[in-house]
Amino acid sequence: MKVAILDDYQNVSMILGNFEKLKKDFNFQVFNQPFENEDHAIEQLKDFEALLVMRERTSITKKIVSNLKNLKLIITSGMRNKSIDFLAAKERKILICGTESSSNSTAELTWALILGLVRNLREESENMYQGYWQTTLGFELKGKTLGIIGLGRIGIQVSKVALAFGMNVIAWSENLKISIANENKVLAVTKEELLEKSDIVTIHTVLSERTKNLIAKKDFELMKDRAFLINTSRGPIVNEFDLVEALEKNIIMGAGLDVYDIEPLPENHKLRFLRNALLLPHLGYVTKENYEVFYTQMGENLRAFKEGKPIRVIQMLN
Repeated sequence: MKVAILDDYQNVSMILGNFEKLKKDFNFQVFNQPFENEDHAIEQLKDFEALLVMRERTSITKKIVSNLKNLKLIITSGMRNKSIDFLAAKERKILICGTESSSNSTAELTWALILGLVRNLREESENMYQGYWQTTLGFELKGKTLGIIGLGRIGIQVSKVALAFGMNVIAWSENLKISIANENKVLAVTKEELLEKSDIVTIHTVLSERTKNLIAKKDFELMKDRAFLINTSRGPIVNEFDLVEALEKNIIMGAGLDVYDIEPLPENHKLRFLRNALLLPHLGYVTKENYEVFYTQMGENLRAFKEGKPIRVIQMLN
């Protein structure tokens, strides 16, 4: 069975997934770089029966699915993937399976961005390499208010760290249960209250049609002019054009971003030139521990599929 491992940027899949042990039954080919476009992807993948997909790095569109005549199985890291056309796969009777994932890595990175912003770590680090010493003034988190949009697994982990720092924690989402907030010592508020009161707003909700452009121009105008926005969820939850404008006009103090509308972020994108934007290349899930789970379980999924007993199924054939 021919298996394509897509977007292995760090070239670690064969090691972390122990795929060498599966070579008797599977013929693996690793793709380390993104495809140029749909036609390029189709040309490169036309002979494969299974695709191992790393998050949403490559969009598995209807055109791609329709033109990969040998394709029988798609395995994605995680149990959600907005970049796969599930309907097109179902029409072709292509099975889609997933893997478990860790929420720790994203929660940890959220705090890296928060601390990086409030203590001016980007500027201070750059200045150190230029020979300077202590050029900015940061501020403490104790007594400040953290607003969490989406109090799920990751949001709850983020809230626990905030409470340990002595912060006030408030939260909002359209389906937030008061009981969940109370259990985690978080105050449930309206969206408007969260934006107006928070010193830091951090996003941990799932991307959907309902949450697309959830934070836009009118929302930035409600925020404090010394507030920071953190997004480690999905780029389109925040209107990127309005965010750039808010940063350029200093409507908010700054933003820490790990996700974008287009990934990789284009080289000439305005965000790359803003001093009050702390940018990372979607590292939220990029840890050795997480990758070991992804690739090991992908291997388990492959073997189970070959044995006719698929596991971790996201979408059945019928």
